[in-house]
Amino acid sequence: MTNEHGRHSDHEAPDAHTDHTDHAAHDPHAGHDAHAGHDAHAGHDAHAGHDAHAGHDAHAGHGGGGHDDHTGHGGHEGHVALYRRMFWIMLVLAIPTVLLSGMFASIVGYQLPDIDWLKWVSPVLGTVMYVWGGKPFLEGAVDEIKARKPGMMLLIALAITVAFLASWAATLGLIAHELDFWWELALLVVIMLLGHWIEMRSLAQTTSALDSLAALLPDEAERVEHGEIVKVSLSELRVGDVVVVRPGGSVPADGRVVDGRASFDESMVTGESRTVGREVGDTVSAGTVATDSGVRIEVTAIGDDTALAGIQRLVTEAQNSSSRAQRLADTAAGWLFWFALGAAAITAVVWTLIGNPDDAIVRTITVLVIACPHALGLAIPLVVSIATERAARAGILVKDRLALESMRLVDSVLFDKTGTLTKGEPVVTHVDVAGDYTEGEVLALAAAAEQDSEHPLAQAIVRAAGDRGLTVPSSTDFSSSPAVGVTATVGGAIVRVGGPYLLEEEGAAELAVADAWRDRGAIILHVLRSGEVIGALALSDEIREESRDSIRALHALGVEVVMITGDAEAVAQTVAAELGIDRVLAGVRPEDKAAEVLKLQTEGRRVAMVGDGVNDAPALAQADVGLAIGAGTDVAIASAGVILASDDPRSVVSVIELSKATYRKMRQNLWWAAGYNLLAVPLAAGVLAPVGFVLPMSVGAVLMSLSTVVVALNAQLLRRLDLRPEVTTRNALKGA
Repeated sequence: MTNEHGRHSDHEAPDAHTDHTDHAAHDPHAGHDAHAGHDAHAGHDAHAGHDAHAGHDAHAGHGGGGHDDHTGHGGHEGHVALYRRMFWIMLVLAIPTVLLSGMFASIVGYQLPDIDWLKWVSPVLGTVMYVWGGKPFLEGAVDEIKARKPGMMLLIALAITVAFLASWAATLGLIAHELDFWWELALLVVIMLLGHWIEMRSLAQTTSALDSLAALLPDEAERVEHGEIVKVSLSELRVGDVVVVRPGGSVPADGRVVDGRASFDESMVTGESRTVGREVGDTVSAGTVATDSGVRIEVTAIGDDTALAGIQRLVTEAQNSSSRAQRLADTAAGWLFWFALGAAAITAVVWTLIGNPDDAIVRTITVLVIACPHALGLAIPLVVSIATERAARAGILVKDRLALESMRLVDSVLFDKTGTLTKGEPVVTHVDVAGDYTEGEVLALAAAAEQDSEHPLAQAIVRAAGDRGLTVPSSTDFSSSPAVGVTATVGGAIVRVGGPYLLEEEGAAELAVADAWRDRGAIILHVLRSGEVIGALALSDEIREESRDSIRALHALGVEVVMITGDAEAVAQTVAAELGIDRVLAGVRPEDKAAEVLKLQTEGRRVAMVGDGVNDAPALAQADVGLAIGAGTDVAIASAGVILASDDPRSVVSVIELSKATYRKMRQNLWWAAGYNLLAVPLAAGVLAPVGFVLPMSVGAVLMSLSTVVVALNAQLLRRLDLRPEVTTRNALKGA
């Protein structure tokens, strides 16, 4: 998706990752240097399989099916509207129900008017509140009974039902008038609806990442048909169609630019705010925005196969997946049900045996209200949902919640070198000259000879000349010779660029500096003009600037950094020394990377593997946490638990910070929810009654709902977490 992502694109035929020996049949650079194409990139041949990404086949089956289907994420919004409307209606009904309740009047200390019909206001309105306001809880209780999974809804339904029946019995004179619970019933229904409204609103907010992704797609596309532009719905687009994207417009489907050039806002995929230039031949993703000019795009993927659909599916899977902490909370809620039922039974028996049957009913109802596992059931899902949403906005796609939870415990991070710590593409690192030539003259002549070649090494030389602001002369009579080099006429002289076979053919000797470059694992090319060696170029895989900060931050966190690569020892050690890596595993074949991960684990290390998700798949699966980096356009990598949409290795630090912050919130919420129940239930049962303290049912309901509010607000604090790689890295270094 970014320029680095472009290495995965099908249109770049000679992949910079591919072992240079693969080009021997059609490109002269295969033999530029006996060391270059063999040791320096020996392990890169596995990267040739990047084309397996093409088409996003792994996305198939996602329930998207197009823009219209993206509206399905609004399920929580419907519940928010329901509970919001119910809460306000019930609040209006609760006011006269409570104020005209004889029991409430006696508690507060005011006298109700002596009007016969007033005594029926609370029972009538209370009945409406039980049937209407309590309907969601009653229906939920029926579902739990059918599923044989008692939980929160059953406890709420049981509490309001007992209160409803007891209040009618008191109103009709069947039991003591003091057991008129209409006011408690009204407060309980209102408070429960308020709690559920807050819960649903919080959960709805956690799906905002999905909603915002869906909103990125335009409602219509402008398709080119027989030279004319026709507006069509997204569902009508087919692979191969050409669409027009105007300045400020969104790309309707994954595609390839066939006309024009524009800067694109790709933050929806990479989490990075800076725009990226895209021109003819470059790929673009659905939902990205052309910021400055219009382009024409050939559609390569639609519907479920787009990167956007894959991201939505991943976020949905992450929000729906079960985690270890969530399973713990669910188990605790199940135990709490039996704990509440047992406590209620003991309370009823004890208070009845001591001769207070009326108090037995009051205490039993209060116990059932206090023990409701509302807060406990909300504690973990809400935290993880918010964490998942925050991560998605930062370009971190949490595919497996267990992976996110485990990341805080990782003490060894294993980086694949090529494409992870490095950019995976060659750059000119050194220029040496012979005779009276300058570095600029040698590089300019080499670029002139190479400018008609599509080989990655040739592109690197031309790019280096451009970066230095050199004027590259024109060339003619370009030709290439497999395993030898390229030849062109520049300024009336024959200029040749190639490896050792070129020197052998010309009977020339390499420059003395070549041995030193070779020891560092560089690719070496010599430049000849009219048969005379005028200079040499050293090319290496460029290290990402972000890699240095990433490794420093990991060290600050006490994490060991290991690099694994198929490259020769010299290449690996050069990179490791520059970055300060703790341990190097060089010359490792792709199929052996998983075994190296296992060796680290047998040492007692908890390992996170960071790779590109293709040839590293077995190692990603073997690791305690697998992180696929730079995979924004191919988000369905099955082997990774966490997918980093950008190529920035500092994102690994962001994942660790997210894991730690999420764990802190989970622990805080679990302690609050469970601790509250363990303390409140005995008080509700009346253990302090001998000293004159009896917890009123209304206070119990308020405390229970307050517990839910506290848990929800505590989880919302995660939204303050800034997961931008530069921020998390800076924080880690400050804390060292």
